[in-house]
Amino acid sequence: MSANTAPLTRSQNILPDSPGFTERLSYIHSDAGRTRKDSLEVPEKYDTKDHTRNLEHASQDDFDHITQFPNKWAEIRPLIRQPAAEFLGTMILVIFGTGVNCQVVLSSSTAVSSSVKGQYLSISFGWAVGLALGAWVSGGVSGGHINPAVTIAQAIFRGFSWKKVPSYILAQVLGACTGAGIVYANYHRAIDLFEGGLGVRTIGTASLFGTFGMDYLSNFQCFCSEALGTAILLLVLLAVTDKRNGPPPSGLVPLVLFITLLGESASLGMHTGFALNPARDLGPRLMCWMAGYGRQVWNYRSQYWLYTPIIGPIVGAILGTMIYDAFIFTGSESIFNKPSAAARRRHLHTPAEV
Repeated sequence: MSANTAPLTRSQNILPDSPGFTERLSYIHSDAGRTRKDSLEVPEKYDTKDHTRNLEHASQDDFDHITQFPNKWAEIRPLIRQPAAEFLGTMILVIFGTGVNCQVVLSSSTAVSSSVKGQYLSISFGWAVGLALGAWVSGGVSGGHINPAVTIAQAIFRGFSWKKVPSYILAQVLGACTGAGIVYANYHRAIDLFEGGLGVRTIGTASLFGTFGMDYLSNFQCFCSEALGTAILLLVLLAVTDKRNGPPPSGLVPLVLFITLLGESASLGMHTGFALNPARDLGPRLMCWMAGYGRQVWNYRSQYWLYTPIIGPIVGAILGTMIYDAFIFTGSESIFNKPSAAARRRHLHTPAEV
């Protein structure tokens, strides 16, 4: 989304941008005999006629370019603006989510706090707030995916450019890793106290950042739990952004996401920690690995990290979008609503109305 800027017209005062061009008014100096004409110094190398000629031949596009890109950074920013929005949105999501995990769980130890600072409902609220704020930050710029599963589903069913998919996913994973790193640095000392020793790191505190399934569940059950939760999330997301389905104002979409994630975490989150987002798990898991948790975060239950919090949400997002598009959505951008070959042939052979 480009910024709306007023075009720069010829009637505006444009100072010549040339080395050595200076105008010093006589009243600034104490020389009594100096006049305004004397105070105007134009170096011989600067040709005022040539400068005027250049301005006369400048097109409106030149002035628009100056207005839109006043400096080099402003020219670079459009190239990275959308991935940067995804990075920041996902980072905010993970800061609030893993932050509330750390506060509630670590405060349960008397070595860390004299009283527990929160409960499971606090965790539900923390993640829901993080999702809403992350969507608000990025929604108007990049669409507010902040989730590789959403990005992939949008590319398959909504015509989102596949060329943008790698940069979006990379930005989301890096944003999640950065957010988890910020929270880890903030709670580093509390984690030491909770673990019972300096530098001791176990799966117990790794679960404050990544997701790990309940011991009584099979790997397939964990996969299905993640796929189910993500499918529901996508159904709601598609409904509130469907112009033909009575959607709320676009500014209220993050509020709907807040309610959705709050409900899902309160009802379906116990089994796997409700990742529902490959970046939300992979980014913090990478951070844990770099912070000293070691290979245990990857070896847990035979690569649990791959098929449950990554493949599970992607499959769930595809299924949720497929169900919504097959039975509800009527927009032409969906692959379910593309004209068939027979319909195209009929259209070509139908005489145009005069």
